[in-house]
Amino acid sequence: MSDTVRIRQSDGVFHIEMARPEKKNALTAAMYQTMADALTSAEADPAVRVILISGAGGNFTAGNDLADFLGKPPMDESAPVYRFIEGFARLQKPFVAAVEGVAVGVGTTMLLHCDLAYAGSSARFALPFANLGLTPEAASSLLLPLCIGHARAAEMLMLGEAFSAQVALEVNIVNAVLPDAQVLDHAFKRCRKLTTQPAASLRLTKQLMKRAQQAAIRETMSFEAEIFRQRLVSPEAKEAFAAFFEKRKPDFAKFN
Repeated sequence: MSDTVRIRQSDGVFHIEMARPEKKNALTAAMYQTMADALTSAEADPAVRVILISGAGGNFTAGNDLADFLGKPPMDESAPVYRFIEGFARLQKPFVAAVEGVAVGVGTTMLLHCDLAYAGSSARFALPFANLGLTPEAASSLLLPLCIGHARAAEMLMLGEAFSAQVALEVNIVNAVLPDAQVLDHAFKRCRKLTTQPAASLRLTKQLMKRAQQAAIRETMSFEAEIFRQRLVSPEAKEAFAAFFEKRKPDFAKFN
């Protein structure tokens, strides 16, 4: 637990809360490390029956804190961000998300690994990897087309435009859309119901549903991470990051 990641465990529910509300819960390397360790701990603890992730202050997460991200770039697979992402693929216990406000980058891709996800009506999702000169992560280049088809996935991953909670529901990224004030409470209610189910049956059911994709997910995550690291030092990414900090529109016209 840290000042920016709150962890609570009660009655079988392991709750991870991203808690940097003044930055819309933008994620730092330290936060990724804490959450990666938390997932490992929750998976190993027999008292934990379900894992819930949410954000504080009315937002899920704005994605990476770019200043921290560029100051500590994830240039090898031991980086905290990769440990956190790879933790999704290893989870055997139910993984639930409560999404309010913005869910950018990994804030959206992690939902593809959740068993249940609930969004507030004002939630906004975005996958701006290409906009930043980068490429998808968390096996989203595999899972998103499988979930919603190539055309919709291409629109989201290549244009990087924000989309609403209703669209997220229509394309099966979330299970339900609720009034903002009810999202976390509803997610907790579903988690509590899961804790009353036979734990082994839930783990095996999840394993069976994901069995055909597990090898492909891990392979895709590894390949995505390799390409992502290359893109971090690309001219396009440098231009995108410079434009972000200089508060201007990036100019990619000179790059092929």
